[in-house]
Amino acid sequence: MEADRPLDTLNKARGSRVIVELKTGKQLLGKLKAFDIHINTVLDEAEERVNGETTRKLGTIFIRGDTIILISPENG
Repeated sequence: MEADRPLDTLNKARGSRVIVELKTGKQLLGKLKAFDIHINTVLDEAEERVNGETTRKLGTIFIRGDTIILISPENG
């Protein structure tokens, strides 16, 4: 079986909760709603986390793809 392309893997995570880590070191957690080929990403029910603790509830947010270093399933 052929390996998935990165966007295929990301597409499988759509609708699931993911952790997004930014170049600034911030961690965002939320439901992956949408993304494009630049990995510009929309999260629903997003919250900011520091040291595993929620610091802010953000709701629906847009994240520029060039600020993201990691996207991971929440339980992954």
